Amino acid sequence: MRELVVLFQKEWRENTRNFKILWVPLVFIFFGLSEPLTSYYLPQILDAVGNMPEGTTFPMPEFTPAQVIMATMGQYQFIGMLVLVLAFMGTISRERKNGTGTLIYVRPISYLNYFLSKWKVVGMIALMSVWLGLLTSWYYTGLLFGKVEASDFFAFAGTYSVWILFVVTIVLAMSAWLPTGGAAGLSLLLILIVQIVDSLLGTYWTISPWKISTYATQWLTGSPDSGDFWWSIAITILAIIALMIFGVWMSKRNASKTKV
Repeated sequence: MRELVVLFQKEWRENTRNFKILWVPLVFIFFGLSEPLTSYYLPQILDAVGNMPEGTTFPMPEFTPAQVIMATMGQYQFIGMLVLVLAFMGTISRERKNGTGTLIYVRPISYLNYFLSKWKVVGMIALMSVWLGLLTSWYYTGLLFGKVEASDFFAFAGTYSVWILFVVTIVLAMSAWLPTGGAAGLSLLLILIVQIVDSLLGTYWTISPWKISTYATQWLTGSPDSGDFWWSIAITILAIIALMIFGVWMSKRNASKTKV
């Protein structure tokens, strides 16, 4: 346990020094703020920059509070996932490449603790960022569009947190396995490309980790099908555990590739 605490503190200090605990949350807060503001002031924005003939009008849709929060999550599903991948793709692989891993690997460390320390820090930063962004969106949506019940919002955000942990685990497992560039490419393939495939062909299956974000939004408009929802949660948790085991194994296997 002491080893895990020491490694956790080392990882936290490193993410403090490179300002990831600052700029990653700020990105999510920015989109959490911009989505409700942009949706609310869209007619004025079009009037200001549209340069349309006088008298031209465009019928604007009336957004519901749930739609605004779902739109915020839609931003996170692309830009947010891209930010997480780019921010943490080198968490393990970069230590092998620049040689700093040598200072760790020469000690008799537990690779389980090594991987867990990184997973905890990255997971904390990712969840903190997403929650701050969603809370910002929820607050301004309530001011500008109307109220979303707290129970619905927290069910939505809690479900979405499972997806975020799944994403984080994919990124770290790929970083333990591949060089930084390969980790980024495969992570984006598994997170973004498979997500697109699921959105196009997902009507043929209802249980999948890539369905979690969809089920999260359903809490805002009612509730997801309990059977499919809980099966998807269970499979996602099992996938996270499997990816963590894979990440620990690859961290140990690739330790010898560390640049001296």
